Amino acid sequence: MLWPMHAILIILLLLLFAAIIFLPHKWLTYTFKKYSLPNDRYPGSGAQFAEHLLKRLDINDVQVEQADKKMGDHYDPLAKKIRLSEDFFKGQSLTAIVVAAHETGHAIQHHSRYPLFRLRIVLAFVAAICEKTGVILLMLMPILTLISRSPVVSIGTTVAAVLMLGIGVIVHIVTLPVEWDASFRRALPLLEAGDYLKPEDYPAARRILKAAAFTYVAGALLSLLNMSRWIAILKR
Repeated sequence: MLWPMHAILIILLLLLFAAIIFLPHKWLTYTFKKYSLPNDRYPGSGAQFAEHLLKRLDINDVQVEQADKKMGDHYDPLAKKIRLSEDFFKGQSLTAIVVAAHETGHAIQHHSRYPLFRLRIVLAFVAAICEKTGVILLMLMPILTLISRSPVVSIGTTVAAVLMLGIGVIVHIVTLPVEWDASFRRALPLLEAGDYLKPEDYPAARRILKAAAFTYVAGALLSLLNMSRWIAILKR
């Protein structure tokens, strides 16, 4: 029995949607994991390397600490802290060293008052508000519909919630230039100027830096999946 053409198109679109969402995240995970072994490739840990770079650059108001498991690697501009996951904080792998350099790149952006980084702080705040507001609206939709007894309220609330969640996704993607700058205009020149890496490791380091720069994009795409789940739940 032949499937109708529209059914095949729907399946292909679903597969494409799944690939767009999951493949970047899988690529990031694969890249980081691939160069995390051996775990003693370099004499110092990721945390020690980040501290060394900060000291070398005379950035004395930034600290390095181990990140919460849920947060992952990031630079916190409010607390002025570079936070590294346990594997990269304690590890001495190529990935640990390069990721530490990338997060230090954000500290350099902050210290030098890089305009796009300052804009990114505002956008991240906007994204957080939009995502929380969108989730709250989706949760309140059944109650608002019941009270008003109007399909217009239901449709309006759903559209507003989806737009709020969508804005959050877009904001995360817009921050890509900041991530790219941290990887290739800050971290990579530092690594090359200091001859910190083994010569044969530089091609792999560029792949890791590219993956680090796309972390926010992968996270934004995964948040699209969460949004679609909310919509599916509310349709039941």
